Amino acid sequence: MRLVFAGTPEVAVPSLDAIAASGHELVGVVTRPDAPAGRGRRLVASPVAQRADELGVPVLKPDHPRDPDFQAALRALEPDCCPVVAYGALLPQSALDIPRHGWVNLHFSCLPAWRGAAPVQHSIWAGDEVTGATTFRIVKAMDAGPTFGVMTERIRPTDTAGDLLGRLAEGGAGLLVTTLDHLEQGTIEAREQQAEGVSMAPKITVDDAEVVWTEPAVAVDRRVRACTPAPGAWTTHEGERLKLGPVRPTDETVPAGTLEVRKQEVLVGTATTAVRLGDVKPFGKKQMPAADWARGVRLESGTRLGGPLGAAP
Repeated sequence: MRLVFAGTPEVAVPSLDAIAASGHELVGVVTRPDAPAGRGRRLVASPVAQRADELGVPVLKPDHPRDPDFQAALRALEPDCCPVVAYGALLPQSALDIPRHGWVNLHFSCLPAWRGAAPVQHSIWAGDEVTGATTFRIVKAMDAGPTFGVMTERIRPTDTAGDLLGRLAEGGAGLLVTTLDHLEQGTIEAREQQAEGVSMAPKITVDDAEVVWTEPAVAVDRRVRACTPAPGAWTTHEGERLKLGPVRPTDETVPAGTLEVRKQEVLVGTATTAVRLGDVKPFGKKQMPAADWARGVRLESGTRLGGPLGAAP
C-alpha cells in the first residue's frame, strides 16, 4: 500500500522506521510544525520530521490538518492508508476521508481503557498490572473507532511512564505493520469497541504532578512513576520547587511530609510508611542523589517538605 505516516514525538519513530522497512511504500510523512526548543528557543523539527529527512521521505507540516493546502498535498500523494502514532492534532472528517483505508492509529492502551492523551501515565497511576497497545480506525470521537489488533504488556513494579512507553513503542510498531499488512490483504475486520470499560486519560499537568505526602506510600510511588519523565513529579522545600525522581516504598514509619536524613539515604513520611528518595533536582541546580542534596544544604531530620507552592502535609 501507499502510506503517509503521521506522528510527532520520539515515541513515534519506531513505528516510522518499521513502516519504512516494511513491504509498503512510504510516500510521505505528516508532523507538527517546527517548535521552539532549548535556551535559545530556536525552531527545531520534530523527531519524526528529523527521521523522515534522514529517510529521504517528503514531510508535510500543516498548522492544522483542516488546511485546504495540506489536504490538497495529501490527496496528491494518493495514500491508501495513513498510519498514525502520537500526531498531536485532531483530524477533521475531510482529512479522514482522503485515504481509502482511512487513518489507522496506534494507541498505547488496551481500548476502550484509557482513551486520551496520557494512557501510559494513567495506567501506572491507577495501579494497573497489565496495559498494551491497540490499532484502530480513527473517527471523530476521541479514540472511539473500531479496533483491528491489540498487544499486551505487563507493568513492572518499578516502571516509569518513560520505561513503559519505550517498550510499548517498540512492540506497537510491529503491531501497526501487521495491521497494515492484513488491511492490504483484506484479511482483517475492524470491531466496534465495547461500551463497557471505557476510561479517560487526559493530559497530566504540572499541577497534577505535585506529590501529596498525606497520601499512602503506594499512591506517592505511583504518582512519581507516572509523571516520570514528564511533566516531572515535584514537591517544595523552603518555598522552592524540588523535582523528584522515582522513590521506593519502605517498611519504616516517619510522620507524613517529614524527612528522616541518614548518611546514605533520605526518607520522607507518607500517610502509611515512608518512601526513600532517589534523585532530586533542586531549583536552579542539577539532578543529584537525595543524600548528596541533603549533605549539601545540611538538612536535618524533622525538616518538612511542602509549603506555599505545594500541598502541605
